[in-house]
Amino acid sequence: MTMTFDFSGHNVFVAGGTSGINLGIAQGFARWGAKVMVASRKQEKVDAAVAGLKELGADAAGVTFDVRDLDAVTAGFTAAEAFFGGPIDALISGAAGNIPGRFLDLSQNAINAMVQIDLIGTYNVMRACHPHLRKPGASVVNISAPQAFAPMTHQSAVCSAKAGVDMVTKTLAMEWGAQGIRVNSISPGPIQGTEGMDRLVPDPKMLEAVRVSVPTRRLGDTDDIAKAAGFLCSDAGDYVSGVVLPVDGGWSLSGASVMMAQMAGMADKMMGNG
Repeated sequence: MTMTFDFSGHNVFVAGGTSGINLGIAQGFARWGAKVMVASRKQEKVDAAVAGLKELGADAAGVTFDVRDLDAVTAGFTAAEAFFGGPIDALISGAAGNIPGRFLDLSQNAINAMVQIDLIGTYNVMRACHPHLRKPGASVVNISAPQAFAPMTHQSAVCSAKAGVDMVTKTLAMEWGAQGIRVNSISPGPIQGTEGMDRLVPDPKMLEAVRVSVPTRRLGDTDDIAKAAGFLCSDAGDYVSGVVLPVDGGWSLSGASVMMAQMAGMADKMMGNG
């Protein structure tokens, strides 16, 4: 079923919005009439995403920054308000990194990168965006992951970082609520056709095993996450704040940790580590 929202006259910023789940969210808001700005580290990806959003009929622009660089993020949000001509109505913060590996095999650089991108990057986006959010009325959505609450082997750094993201969400929902700002997280389940899914589940047999492990017996797509973000940022969700919303067909209820452990074991055997 096609979900339709009306975001005409709304300014929407999607950090990390040039690929995968976050691009799907940006495309959703573009279809729903919002003015959209996306951000990521690579100019060519920003340019391609903006061109696609304009093809959907959106007034769109992009900015380049690394979420680990607070000064760059701050400059990006200053540019966003100039483009929008006013405050931000909806912010999606979705920049993420994942380098799967056994705990003792992860390099310090890998650990630092994942924590810096996922957790510190979220801090930086939240700090930099706050002066530019509509008060009251803004909605902030952080993109989390099942690893935040379902421990998974080969995912120790991401589990830690994403758990931190969800606690930032809940804390800011309390701190910013009096200003009329709502803050929520979305935890996507297995979403097909994304770089993250291709990296974690490179084998078709593994992918089918994941599909069967979902109670609804289907993999998600980026539009599923876009619709959830649309709800949280719309008037229909205006009394929802501090929520971590799994959008996963029930996967987190049915043993995501067990499935991921099985996948890790299969990957080990494929790499000759089993």
